[in-house]
Amino acid sequence: MNLQSTSLGSLNLQIRKRIFDLFFNHQIKHNYCNQFERFITYMIVLNMAGLVLEHIPVIYETREQLFHIFDVVSLGIFTIEYLLRLYVAPEDPAFSSAKYPRLAYFKSPFAIIDLLAILPFYLGAFLDADLRALRALRLLRLLKLFRALAPAVNEFLEKNKDKSFRYKIYALVNETPTSGNLHQIFDMFIVTWVIVSVLAVIFESVQSIYYHLHSEFIILDTIAVLIFSTEYFMRIYSAPEDPRFQGWLKGRLRCASTPTGIIDLLAILPFYLEHFLHHLFDLRFLRVFRLMRLLKLARYSGATQSLFTVIKREWPVMKAAVFILLLLVMLAACLGYVFEHEAQPDKFENIPQAIYWSVITLASVGYGDISPITPAGRAVTIVIALLGIGIFAIPAAILSSALSDQLRIERESMMNELYHMLEDGVISPDEQELIEAEAKRLHLTQGELKRLLEKAKVEMGLEHAPDEDAKDPKGKGVSGEMSLEFLSKHPELAAEQLKITISKLQQIVSVSDRQELSKFAENPDNVTTLQGNMLKLLLEHGGEKAKNKG
Repeated sequence: MNLQSTSLGSLNLQIRKRIFDLFFNHQIKHNYCNQFERFITYMIVLNMAGLVLEHIPVIYETREQLFHIFDVVSLGIFTIEYLLRLYVAPEDPAFSSAKYPRLAYFKSPFAIIDLLAILPFYLGAFLDADLRALRALRLLRLLKLFRALAPAVNEFLEKNKDKSFRYKIYALVNETPTSGNLHQIFDMFIVTWVIVSVLAVIFESVQSIYYHLHSEFIILDTIAVLIFSTEYFMRIYSAPEDPRFQGWLKGRLRCASTPTGIIDLLAILPFYLEHFLHHLFDLRFLRVFRLMRLLKLARYSGATQSLFTVIKREWPVMKAAVFILLLLVMLAACLGYVFEHEAQPDKFENIPQAIYWSVITLASVGYGDISPITPAGRAVTIVIALLGIGIFAIPAAILSSALSDQLRIERESMMNELYHMLEDGVISPDEQELIEAEAKRLHLTQGELKRLLEKAKVEMGLEHAPDEDAKDPKGKGVSGEMSLEFLSKHPELAAEQLKITISKLQQIVSVSDRQELSKFAENPDNVTTLQGNMLKLLLEHGGEKAKNKG
């Protein structure tokens, strides 16, 4: 019986530790801790959205059952989370030192929030009382977000404790070595509001939706503008921390005049113009420009930045292609007007109208609303349709090839960074974070990143490429010196390697018998002339150092 109890206790400890390591241990890198917290965060946000939608009668009254099912599912997920955290509390370093770890967790602020987030449902289910007022406590689920936010805030404050207030703002809105996870959370918050506000603008155009949710759309847009305005002023205020924007006034003006600064301004400007100048002008047409908020996402996309780089680099070639394209459009429009004006004066009324026909023909769209009927007009159509296949493909081919080259250049830059980081033979945790961030920007998988690291180590001679003749028992490459092929391509590393080799030779001479070494060097059968001269030089240098010490 005792043996059985011992085995059950041991199994319980193993299960508890396994659950903690899988879902709650931040010290382990490749577990499910981040994914689990992200899932809980998404559920909290969806619950808040559901709580808001419940107060819109046109949505809630016809879908009350669906809202109830979602609430039950959410409650089940939050209950499981609470019970799991309570179960693994003895494994958590924050509570393991307490006499009763689970009681210590139960009394902790986050545990109380977690309990209050699920308590109203159970009170309403098991107590015969009108507890509808307790449903308002579901708002406490929003406080569960602080579980993910609090560590990021503490990390941010610790990294920036000696920094100025302006630099802290700069580190929050821009990626810096001291930004930490709080910057990523801030970016995700802005991206979420960009998507929500753009969707609201789109749905506003649907009259049946706008009729019922007119007030909600106004409130949502006001909140979005307040958030984007705050972000904009934070970026302008902290701009002088960037070396490109030095200067109290000029630096901020330069920051505001950058493409991303102009986009941020255009995202909020229509709201203020319409609000303050509506009595002077009819500015409702400006509402459509709120869709420009979507351009704010370009700041958070590495692919978009690569595209802009490619367009800027290939612009001279692109200009030539665009010029030829415009030339063909104008030529085709003029010929179309000449040949079709008399036959179809209503469709080919003037050259600008013929330009429309020319563009849709060259682009191989062919709507069919304007088509030639004369033999000469049809012959021109055949020629420009065939030309259009190639002429429109030129810019696409240029961009495709340039994007491929840009990706190759960026990966080569990453390889050079890896070479630089591996100069001391190891990669520090900070360097590992930088590598993973760059790999994420370049959309590299963990497998591809691992292969690049292995390739860099092999080329630097830190490891040999695995083969049948050179493997340790675990199948790993045997460590060695940097390869000559690699050193021939990197003279600065070759110089460093020579310095290290000379230092090693000096150490060998200092611990060896100089007389025996000298006899060995004087015998031409033992060494070449160059080797003998080098040995003599090392011995002389070692002798001088010994005299100086004496």
